[in-house]
Amino acid sequence: MRAGRLAFVVVGIWLAAMAVAVRSWAQEEPKGEGLSEVLTDMLRGAEDATNPAVEGLEKRVPFGREDMQLSFAPLVKNTAPAVVNVYASSKVQARSPFEGDPFFERFFGGQMPPRVQSSLGSGVLVDPSGIVVTNFHVIRDADEVKVATSDGREFASKVLLKDEQLDLAVLKIEAKDPFPVVPFGDSDALEVGDLVLAIGNPFGVGQTTTSGIVSALARTHVGVSDFGFFIQTDAAINPGNSGGALINMGGQMIGINTAIYSRSGGSIGIGFAIPSNMVRAVVESAKNGSDFFERPFIGAAFEEVDAQIAESLGMERPSGALVGSVTSNGPAARAGLKPGDVVLSFNGAAIEHVDALGYRLATQAIGNVVNLEILSQGDRKTVEVALERAPEGAITTEFTIEGRNPFAGARVAALSPRLAQRLGMATDTTGVVIIDIARNSPAAGFGFMPRDIVREINGETIDTADKLRQVAGVNTRWWRFTIERKGQILRQMLRY
Repeated sequence: MRAGRLAFVVVGIWLAAMAVAVRSWAQEEPKGEGLSEVLTDMLRGAEDATNPAVEGLEKRVPFGREDMQLSFAPLVKNTAPAVVNVYASSKVQARSPFEGDPFFERFFGGQMPPRVQSSLGSGVLVDPSGIVVTNFHVIRDADEVKVATSDGREFASKVLLKDEQLDLAVLKIEAKDPFPVVPFGDSDALEVGDLVLAIGNPFGVGQTTTSGIVSALARTHVGVSDFGFFIQTDAAINPGNSGGALINMGGQMIGINTAIYSRSGGSIGIGFAIPSNMVRAVVESAKNGSDFFERPFIGAAFEEVDAQIAESLGMERPSGALVGSVTSNGPAARAGLKPGDVVLSFNGAAIEHVDALGYRLATQAIGNVVNLEILSQGDRKTVEVALERAPEGAITTEFTIEGRNPFAGARVAALSPRLAQRLGMATDTTGVVIIDIARNSPAAGFGFMPRDIVREINGETIDTADKLRQVAGVNTRWWRFTIERKGQILRQMLRY
């Protein structure tokens, strides 16, 4: 039957072609009844006869010259001028091989000239005044950041805001005339299969455009940053594309290219981008003068719903975000959320995993009221939660540890919910935290890191920042200390 149907189609196409040719010779061919249309109708009929699922799809054979010359060129011309190159450089003090040797230091010196480390990435102009978005890892620890536009101009830039957790940074450049920009699109309107373009500067070869589709949405556990709601695309993304634009067919930016999955260092068709709705929220925060991205405070901690938890709660499958703890008198507590509840949707959007809830919260403005559908003790209900600014707590004093001790050069403060949020930590974390570390300082040399919580020094419990400064000022050569890093307790003893 299949062979007979195919033969019938072939004969039908030949007869239709002959009929069109005869009408053309007689100059009686009606307008719009060319060979392309006849063949399209015949092929659509053949497809429909074998596959009913294609009924209603507007597909046709690209026979005309106009169809064969379709191009992304007009789209690239409108958007590519707003994609820039970002050059970051930092000076690193090199250690002399003669350091510590009194004889050789006398002749060769104990210091070596600093060497310059540089990195290359891409960025996107999103405001005519010169606001550029790029990735945090492109400018990490940079002493100087320069931006080069597609027309060959180069500008020194100022870092307005950077967020390591989201892997985003906002820069500012100045010029007399307005800059070309790429408008923001709605990343929540994306669907798997949508056509996209990736524009950036891979491997430093110059601005490059690649095309592809949206391969997946809401990708988690990518391992790039703590952010877990990436757009996946097969548009080729390579080193140097980081910070570049992911463009939809309307000429709008719907993502910032961030990372690739690769075993060789080159593109294998698995790239990830930060959704534009998240990028827009960070840019608005920078425009409002904030030097860090302040997320709305809900007053609750959430956990993943695994198969065992879903079964115990009577859920058909693992989904949603489990309420792990609730801050007393916080927005969640006032709305009636309790530990053990599961958030199923956020303003009507389904919450498939805990990272999706974090993304939805982060894209909301402080002061908004959101609707959460929750599963509480087997019952589904909807509650309203007012999003607030994280509490400042007691007045937070930040200062840098000085003197001869392993903590010299570390900037420390007592944690408050707002400071914890600024550092990308859980808002209920307490203790004395290292906020920043001066380069080439003793603290940097001994391996301390920002977000380390100092719990104990030489047997003294550290519960305030002043206590840390006091204990660090003791004249001793032996140091025993305990720090907490990402939930792990680390103990060390050294002589300094």
